[in-house]
Amino acid sequence: MKKTPAPPFHGLRPEVILEAVESTGLSPNGQLLALNSFENRVWQVGLHERQPVVVKLYRPGRWSDEAIAEEHGFAAELADTGLSVVAPKVIDGQSLHHYGGYRFAVFPRRGGHAPEPAHEPTLRALGRALGRLHAVGASGKFLHRPELTIERFGQQPADWLVANNWLPPHLQDAFASLAKHLLDGIAAAFERAGPYLSIRLHGDCHPGNILWRNDTAHFVDLDDCLTGPAMQDLWMLISGNRHEREQQLGWLIEEYRLFCDFNLRELHLMEALRALRMLHHQAWLARRWHDPAFPQAFPWFGDDRHWENVITQLREQLGELSEPALQLQAW
Repeated sequence: MKKTPAPPFHGLRPEVILEAVESTGLSPNGQLLALNSFENRVWQVGLHERQPVVVKLYRPGRWSDEAIAEEHGFAAELADTGLSVVAPKVIDGQSLHHYGGYRFAVFPRRGGHAPEPAHEPTLRALGRALGRLHAVGASGKFLHRPELTIERFGQQPADWLVANNWLPPHLQDAFASLAKHLLDGIAAAFERAGPYLSIRLHGDCHPGNILWRNDTAHFVDLDDCLTGPAMQDLWMLISGNRHEREQQLGWLIEEYRLFCDFNLRELHLMEALRALRMLHHQAWLARRWHDPAFPQAFPWFGDDRHWENVITQLREQLGELSEPALQLQAW
């Protein structure tokens, strides 16, 4: 019989977290608060006579130490330029620590809320911040972080879902056929965009990974930082109908270009990148299903109705891929 792998954070008890923090020389007071995170485990830890810290325990086996070091280095590099990025604390010359078979980092606690979507002053401020972030991202290279490719974020997830029978039998063929057409449409969009500059990115720049405080964007969680087109960090901030999205994108990119050049041909990538994220997300949920946190948080994932909705959404996205790229309104 095939042996079921142990859950990735099996044995991670509160005392282990406190002992891990103690191993860095900090003095926890026993107060622990679990924060919202599925990929990793993140806790706010109270300290004696000091402000609480946030401790991120990395999912075992996901990243190499070298890849995590690049994440930390990129965060520190961005912070050094004056951008508000929540970078890990360096303790005794190290930002990545090991304890009890786990790898972890300690971050300062920061407050704030998600930015208001579709709000002109907010989007303009985000555009300036992302322009600065990408100017830094374009100045160096990752050696150990992934690159955003159709193969990695589209073809492999779709193939994996089919090969591992995650679709209900009556939807398997429909999904496989739809995924093929979707991937063809994604490839055509990349072809229309033509060559683009591949730079270091935040990688998962949705509003939930931005703390908004005092009219300033504070970027958190570079766990998914990678190399790819600038558009990857922009498209998740845009919403609404076509006119609204064009207007919002105009605000964002007008300010972005004050600090970093933007290749307008990357507008062809917006819906292709959205489609890749949709495919990748379904495979991400399936690949994490042995982690007890996932069935608890996403109990509907295995239902036939969920996969029927996925196919409907992918068909709609295939239609979006056939539409002309958004056009920036005149400034």
